[in-house]
Amino acid sequence: MKIYQVDAFSHELFKGNPAAVLVSKTWLADDLMQNIALENNLSETAFVKMIDAENFEIRWFTPTTEVDFCGHATLASSFVLFKDYTEAKTIQFHVKNLGIFTVQQQQDGKICMNFPIRAAQQVTDYPDILRQALTKPFKNVYINAQAYIVEYESVQDVLDEQPNLELLKQLGQLRTAITAQSSDDVAITASKNAQYDCVSRYFAPAMGIAEDPVTGSIHTAIAPLWAEKLQQTELVAYQASARGGILYCKMLPNGRIEISGYAQLYLQGEIMI
Repeated sequence: MKIYQVDAFSHELFKGNPAAVLVSKTWLADDLMQNIALENNLSETAFVKMIDAENFEIRWFTPTTEVDFCGHATLASSFVLFKDYTEAKTIQFHVKNLGIFTVQQQQDGKICMNFPIRAAQQVTDYPDILRQALTKPFKNVYINAQAYIVEYESVQDVLDEQPNLELLKQLGQLRTAITAQSSDDVAITASKNAQYDCVSRYFAPAMGIAEDPVTGSIHTAIAPLWAEKLQQTELVAYQASARGGILYCKMLPNGRIEISGYAQLYLQGEIMI
């Protein structure tokens, strides 16, 4: 069976977030998909089921569990489908509980994904363990269906944070994102021309992911937060993991958001199942 590994949300190899992608006409057994994801040992492995040349179903697995939404593996899957499985430039993913994701590939290779916003609400009552796990001061805490989103005082604090992952693991299915408004006085990458509106990092130890390199799904909450704070409809977000990745975010009508990025093919091969 063919397998691909794609670096998502990056212009270059060895950056962004690597995801494995497998495409088939029928679903594999759930335990087999989980074993493949464990063997791959990436943040996510995406399994895509073909409906026709423009319509697909998709599921995502971490090394330990199936998740309900993954942005970077959707980008990686779209890249693979546009490369080898369809001549269409617009496709649709039919996603359990989340509806339809419409995805377009632009002429320069950028892939634009239309997702539902998963809005976060500010909370003042949050677990003490969250404050214990984080070492830097923070301003506000938000929550959505996926994670606690913690607003930090500065980008430098986001970059310097070394959270206690064993404590964060005790939050269970709720992951933890940290974010701050970008600042000109902090060097994030070697690129002098890079300009970002917000910076984030993301931790999901209970899901088998200590720190996720780039997380499209959580930006369906982070980007709307900063769009409101900055009074902007378009933002460039940077996820400041060791690998790093860039997400282009645009607010759309009707509770939707477009999250776009580039991808690079690292490998394709065969798995023996």
